[in-house]
Amino acid sequence: MRISFALLAIVVVAGCSREAKKEASDNSSFAAVQERGGMAMGVDQYTSSHVFDTTPDGGRISLQRDTGDSLGVAQIRTHMKLIQHSFAAGDFSAPSFVHNRNMPGTDVMTKKRNAIEYSYEELPRGGAVVIKTKDPEALKAIADFFAAQRTDHHSPGMH
Repeated sequence: MRISFALLAIVVVAGCSREAKKEASDNSSFAAVQERGGMAMGVDQYTSSHVFDTTPDGGRISLQRDTGDSLGVAQIRTHMKLIQHSFAAGDFSAPSFVHNRNMPGTDVMTKKRNAIEYSYEELPRGGAVVIKTKDPEALKAIADFFAAQRTDHHSPGMH
């Protein structure tokens, strides 16, 4: 798999409650996702929270530091802006790197990129990418992508 330095800087990272993070750290697959995300982004995955909310018109990926770490917050905001632009271009190589596989839904999301809108929102300790579409096939692909993210990252989110 060919990954550029810029792509490594925009890898989707994971987070969940501190208790779940501790319990999940023994899971080798989860730990590998956490490690690849941390290497690529430079923010401790165990002290950040990632949420994947499915909405009626798409979804929302939010990522925030668990504390007011200003450098980590700035890093996350940059990362999420890059994710917004990558996804809008149909480039899902960052999540493929983190998860070490092609993620469900991304083939359709790439094919339907002109039917999907991606926007960035600043959050108090990070940022979010909001994904919207009116296309039924793209909507299903987004839901599939989010479901896989929630599973691999042991992450919360509305289904």
